[in-house]
Amino acid sequence: MELNKSVTLQQYQQMLGNTIRMNPQLHGVWVTAELSDVRIAGGHCYMELIEKDVLGATCAKMRAMIWSGTLSALRRKFVDATGKDISTGMKVMVKGSANHHNLYGLSFTISDIDPSYTVGDLERLRREILERLAREGVLGSNKQLRFPPVPQRIAIVSAPGAAGYGDFMNQIENNPDGFKFYTHLFPAVMQGERTSASVRDALELVESTIDLWDCVVIIRGGGSTTDLNGFDEYELAKAVATFPLPVAVGIGHERDRTVLDEIACMRCKTPTAVAAMLVDSLRVAWTAAVERVKKIARYSGDALKGEKYRIATMETALPARVQTRIMRSEKHLTEMGHAVERALTRRAASEQEKVRMLRYRFEKACTGLTDKPMLRLKNLENMLRVLSPDNTIKRGYSITRVNGKAVRSVSELHPGDTMETVLLDGIISSTVKESRLQSENEKI
Repeated sequence: MELNKSVTLQQYQQMLGNTIRMNPQLHGVWVTAELSDVRIAGGHCYMELIEKDVLGATCAKMRAMIWSGTLSALRRKFVDATGKDISTGMKVMVKGSANHHNLYGLSFTISDIDPSYTVGDLERLRREILERLAREGVLGSNKQLRFPPVPQRIAIVSAPGAAGYGDFMNQIENNPDGFKFYTHLFPAVMQGERTSASVRDALELVESTIDLWDCVVIIRGGGSTTDLNGFDEYELAKAVATFPLPVAVGIGHERDRTVLDEIACMRCKTPTAVAAMLVDSLRVAWTAAVERVKKIARYSGDALKGEKYRIATMETALPARVQTRIMRSEKHLTEMGHAVERALTRRAASEQEKVRMLRYRFEKACTGLTDKPMLRLKNLENMLRVLSPDNTIKRGYSITRVNGKAVRSVSELHPGDTMETVLLDGIISSTVKESRLQSENEKI
């Protein structure tokens, strides 16, 4: 290119700007993008429009702005429809025109916004989170927990000094019934990108002291500038769904709804509604307890009257019953006495028969035991009688004695011994002259 045909940078920028301004296809165009680095300065809203590929990498980027004359109306329109302010991370459909500035380059001026696109994207995000929790089998875990009938020990997850927390505590502490609650605040960031991590950290602290609490409440007030994106996050949703204590949530206004509202054990529209629910729970329990006390009193009074009537009836009937009982007892004792007497008589007769039989058997046994010895003794007596010396002498025998001893053998005699011979009618004394043994021929 020849030097005399070159243009300055400013001229080139003006050519670009003129081209953009003169191209009707670049004006009044609806564009879908994700918001990044949203900030408000000088009454204007500045941001970047970005687009990401399937891997999450940014594949397109452009500066954008909403001028102050349009900003208030667009923000009001967007908040009324979505319950959220325009903020970083949102997917939006905006209408605008391309502009080119010599110093700031290409930009996009937003003139309108379609909240329904953002609502649809938020609903899609919530639906994906809920579907993932359902696939993991934890979607209804916290909802299945039984909310305590008397929730007095409350672990609160909220931002210190927030209006919603203040309203909650005011309603709890100044409830008209005078119920006592024991609360402790576990501070957390409740707006912006740090919401999820901060609330999860607070829940971990609650779980470390889990035995001290009946339930957990997560509360955050609303407002036209409320940013509740942090509550539509998977990790936080899973932490609440799997939390071992019942969780009650009161986030934003009545129109606001987050993923936590779908998975918590108890959902209330606002922080004050959570407080009202807790107070109502105690009121119901108190009313039930009072009613039970009244029923016990009524039942006790009726039972006491019945017992008094029964005792009076018994007192009237007692003498006759006692007399009847005595007569029955006397009759029973008489019958028992007769029965015992008959039994003793039968037993005595039986025992007497046994004694008689034993005596008979004993006598028979004794007779059997003495008969044989008596017969033997009698035989021995007869034998002794037959063999006695007297009978022997009577049969013609004599007894010879020397020194008082009977002589049985000739060898016992010696010449000169004096013998006595006992006969039936006397005794003969003699002197031994000679003794000799008898030969076989001389033996009788």
